[in-house]
Amino acid sequence: MTQDPVTSEAADESSAAFAVAADVPSRSSAHGGGPVHGLGPEWRRGDDGLLFREAARVILLDEDDRVLLIRGHDVDQPDRSWWFTVGGGIDDGEDSLSAAVREVREETGIQLAAADLVGPVFTRSAIFDFFAEHCRQDEILYLARVPASAFGTVDRAGWTELEHNVIDELRWWSLDDLDTVDIEVFPERLVDLVRGLLPVWDGETRHLGLVRE
Repeated sequence: MTQDPVTSEAADESSAAFAVAADVPSRSSAHGGGPVHGLGPEWRRGDDGLLFREAARVILLDEDDRVLLIRGHDVDQPDRSWWFTVGGGIDDGEDSLSAAVREVREETGIQLAAADLVGPVFTRSAIFDFFAEHCRQDEILYLARVPASAFGTVDRAGWTELEHNVIDELRWWSLDDLDTVDIEVFPERLVDLVRGLLPVWDGETRHLGLVRE
């Protein structure tokens, strides 16, 4: 695959699954303290003071190449909201593929099998502020195709208490419309990333490096 200039510099930093900055050491969920109130037990605090988790996310596309995204906000920054891909933390003892299937079911009600997922197509690490905490998340991103009819009325039955508090809406976005939204979209340059996967993924996992959001 021809390297996208948006991510070529990050990809060149390392051929490892995650490219991380020297001041933010890589670690597994076994490191750090125990459950963190408010954010869930998959978050651990490391020696650097950041809360950390590993996450699985899914780029869900329909038959018209629209992408299903979630809009959420931070309870500590209610005026700021952003669009992001479906997915969440990997539980202890769970692999990323199983976590991706579970998160799609819990957040959207869409039932996928592991065989429906393609990838990982991307990996990335992100440092951000959320819930009045400094957080870092290492993400594995998959791709899946579903008919638009697979997602109808939002089913909140599988949502956590935090998700009930911070998720505002879910909707399909055409790539052209998503490219013009006036709020943040994560991962950055998602439209370009998705277009690079069309019409089909070429089998190469692209490493997007570390970003500060």
